[in-house]
Amino acid sequence: MNSLPCVLTIAGSDSGGGAGIQADIKTISILGCYAASVITAITAQNTVTVSGIEPVTPEFVALQIETVCADVNVKGAKTGMLFSAAIIKSVAAALVGKSFPLVVDPVCVATSGARLLKEDAVEAMKELFPLADLITPNIPEAELFAGMKIKTREDVFKAIEILLEMGPKAVLVKGGHFDSVAATDWLGVKGQKPIPLMQQRVKTKNTHGTGCTLSAAIASGLAKGENLVTAILGAQKYLNLALRAGFALGEGGGPPNHLAPMLITDMKEGLLSDLHECGLRLTKMVGLNKLIPESRMNVVAALPCATEIDGVAAFTGRVSCTRKGEILVGGYPAFGASIHMAKVILCARKHNPDINCAVGIKYNDQIITAIAKCGFVEAWFDLADKPNGLNREIGSSLEWGTCEALANHDDVTKVDVVCDPGDIGVEPFVRILGKDFQDLEEKLIRVISFLKS
Repeated sequence: MNSLPCVLTIAGSDSGGGAGIQADIKTISILGCYAASVITAITAQNTVTVSGIEPVTPEFVALQIETVCADVNVKGAKTGMLFSAAIIKSVAAALVGKSFPLVVDPVCVATSGARLLKEDAVEAMKELFPLADLITPNIPEAELFAGMKIKTREDVFKAIEILLEMGPKAVLVKGGHFDSVAATDWLGVKGQKPIPLMQQRVKTKNTHGTGCTLSAAIASGLAKGENLVTAILGAQKYLNLALRAGFALGEGGGPPNHLAPMLITDMKEGLLSDLHECGLRLTKMVGLNKLIPESRMNVVAALPCATEIDGVAAFTGRVSCTRKGEILVGGYPAFGASIHMAKVILCARKHNPDINCAVGIKYNDQIITAIAKCGFVEAWFDLADKPNGLNREIGSSLEWGTCEALANHDDVTKVDVVCDPGDIGVEPFVRILGKDFQDLEEKLIRVISFLKS
């Protein structure tokens, strides 16, 4: 087997396991690199507080770096919590003449609010910047080192300019602290206009160790030979997935789920199996033929962390029926098999993350009446109202309509069905939303029962 590129992390230890050396090693490993480590301090912390910090002597920090680099072919490195001026100076001295890319995460304060950088270390940190291929401050850190407040895009540009003058080859100002729909990080390289690198914002309190995770992921990309922009985009994508798969660990903010890429593989196999079983149950559902549209029906199910079509599974051949009412499930479950319905569920999940599956059924007066009798909460849209400039991408009209219906509803978390009266040449549909297969199938059975009454 070929050797893995080695990434050296120089940071503090987090006894809670969500940040620092622990987060770095998990990130570097899951992204296909080998993690070597230099510990700068030991912390006693959990998800709520940092109750103590014991720094390693500067001499021993330097010895760790020198010993690793003397034997191991390091392909990339990152720094995290360095704590004191003396440690920072020892790290800088040990890295002079390095032959690998270095990412400096100028960690100042923990997510819990505890200060992780001593006052005298702020100026010393600037001595490390000239060795960095990239520094990754968040907004408060950028304000601290640039000596200014950052409120606008112009402020970000000015701060990047000031930070670049301190010697790093590039600056990535992380925009997670801004109150915006998207999380935008700004990349600045000397002589070039800063460029925005956006990711969908994840609504979660489990953000402990996000800075460590991002910088470790960037260092891993660089160690594998990726250019800076590619490494950053890949790191953002990984962190976004890990945040969406995050979990509560204690009373405070939990960590991103660093194992998300590996767990997703297992989830995919399980979801396809569950969708297959759902298909078998549909073939035995008496009266389902009355709900199947002319263009047939499909059931979609999304992975818990899905934000793209390839995270949504459906039947490759849809669901149809014979003239005798027999239900036929065509093809097999596969991810990306239904672009239209995938866009419906992805849009629904933006408004209500509890929605995990959906099905499109026939629209007629009898079915609409049955839905009302079921007591289902309805959301409506009319394709006649769609914007003239809407692009012609497959499913874009349906995506617009679903988002329009849910965005204008008083309580989107209670919506059971999205009703679409169709348009000229476009078949009308009712899309039933479900939290899981059981919920979805029970809703189908209720509609069928009211059609009979």
